[in-house]
Amino acid sequence: MKEIEEILKKLDGKELSRLFITKIAENILIDHSRHMRAGKPEAVLSEFKPKEEVVEIAKKSIEEKKPVLFTRLTQEQMDELEKLGLRVNRRAKTATYLKMDDNAGKVAIFSAGTSDLHVAEEARETSEFMGLQTLCFYDVGVAGIHRLIEPLEKLKQEDVDSAIVVAGMEGALPSVIAGLVDLPVIAVPTSVGYGTNLSGLTTLFSMLQACSAGVAVVNIDNGFGAAVFSYLISKKVRKAKSSP
Repeated sequence: MKEIEEILKKLDGKELSRLFITKIAENILIDHSRHMRAGKPEAVLSEFKPKEEVVEIAKKSIEEKKPVLFTRLTQEQMDELEKLGLRVNRRAKTATYLKMDDNAGKVAIFSAGTSDLHVAEEARETSEFMGLQTLCFYDVGVAGIHRLIEPLEKLKQEDVDSAIVVAGMEGALPSVIAGLVDLPVIAVPTSVGYGTNLSGLTTLFSMLQACSAGVAVVNIDNGFGAAVFSYLISKKVRKAKSSP
């Protein structure tokens, strides 16, 4: 570590910047070393980017063999990235090239309903990109709470570090699961629901008021953020397990 610090001291600002950032175009800077510096990846939020910019980022990542994750892709962007050979998940609106890590840990992902699957799948794709194994239980919401019996039995048999729980409507599922498992629960409110769901605000407030302890809440429809949080938990858990 001291040797690395000495090398960094000798570098000027531009040289140091090149170690961490790849400049693709005048307004496109990719922070490709974020996972080494901060322990989490940079994701390319594609929703408001022209197709050409997304393609350029993908081509540069392939050329330099650097892992990259694209989120919130349009159909047109997904078509182009698929042509380049990236793994595309159309439901999650994501695309990935390579993996950031291997054998980083394991996360369980629960989805209350099939209408929440796009968010759950974003969490799964992000988790697997970072090297987490995923254990998925979909369509197990509280409207048919008996559907949780088998998943929770299976969960006891697995070495899982945390649980991501995705739900819309009144957002009750994370609190229910947190009351039954000895894991950190990351709650993801979705914008799924009728009128007074208010595009996910009601779900968000409900999850923030969770009766069960041990529930952390991310923003509405933020499967990516939940997966990153889960990855950071797994890193600490695995490090603790490997320590003498």
